[in-house]
Amino acid sequence: MSPDSTPADRAGAQERPRVAYLGPAGTFTEEALLAGVRRDSVEPVAARTIYETILALRRGEVDLSIVPIENSLDGSITVTLDLLADEHADLEIVGEELLTVRHSLIAARRVELAQIDTVLTHPQVPGQCERFLRGELGHARVLAASSTAEAVRAAVSGGRPNEAALGTVLAAEIYGGVVLREGVQDRDDNETRFVWLARSRAGGRAADSDANGGTSSGPDHTADSGADRAVASLRFAQGEGDGWKTSLVFWGPGADSPGWLVRCLDEFSRRAINLTKIESRPKRERMGHYMFFVDLQGSVRDETVAQALAGLEAICEEARVLGSYRAVATAANAGGRGAAAVHCATSDGQ
Repeated sequence: MSPDSTPADRAGAQERPRVAYLGPAGTFTEEALLAGVRRDSVEPVAARTIYETILALRRGEVDLSIVPIENSLDGSITVTLDLLADEHADLEIVGEELLTVRHSLIAARRVELAQIDTVLTHPQVPGQCERFLRGELGHARVLAASSTAEAVRAAVSGGRPNEAALGTVLAAEIYGGVVLREGVQDRDDNETRFVWLARSRAGGRAADSDANGGTSSGPDHTADSGADRAVASLRFAQGEGDGWKTSLVFWGPGADSPGWLVRCLDEFSRRAINLTKIESRPKRERMGHYMFFVDLQGSVRDETVAQALAGLEAICEEARVLGSYRAVATAANAGGRGAAAVHCATSDGQ
């Protein structure tokens, strides 16, 4: 089939749904993708940046995308938030993954740490492995690479026996590297949250069946589309999860008035709706004009959530639901799934 074929064309041919992720092969984002779906159910498609990962979805080149959205230590991935909040409003969050950061030291061959004089990695990784680098590789210089996967590829293929990289075990397997040390990160509670994105058709949101036979808000896909089959794979991997989560963004001229944000939040507080996240981002119009991102517990089909959203819309210029989806089980509540969360991501998913 032509590489220019649309998701509908591919669905007709019953090909595996294509899922864009932040590449190249062996990045933490690819590990998150493989943790969230059956390995044989999708075709991973590497993109160079988060922007290109989302753009491929908007162009119809893929059926789903997975992107990092926040890290427990470094905070939100602002490029992801800004792309979700832009004026197109053509994407929807349909699921999430929460995985644990785990870095490994990788080289082309077995070598003593004292012999290593150069360590390659993504610029954000050294701060997450500071104790190991200072304590056992203080003699080595640390050089930046575009991604942890690229760092591993370069260290393995570069022909320098004294060069190593900090990256994923998956990258070591792909590029033929030797894992010298696993789990060299400073903290074991560092987690990155990823979201699964699908396109929404013009005309808004549609009801989508949940695991218990009810309905939940979801993307309005065509019947038997690649996205539908990809989301089905995603739900298979996620199981029941921890209930439902809804993500939204809102802003308005009332932000210049005392108490406006309090009135917005009161729509949730007086209905006993728990907010699990709230964050502001510049609206990029003028100084002091912000948009607010909120995650809340519950689905848009819940009466109280629907009432709160209606109240919010009445006092905002824009109040947009970014997605209502099953929340992933946390490590504390996931039982076996938490232990199986494999290796995950730095704050930008690389």
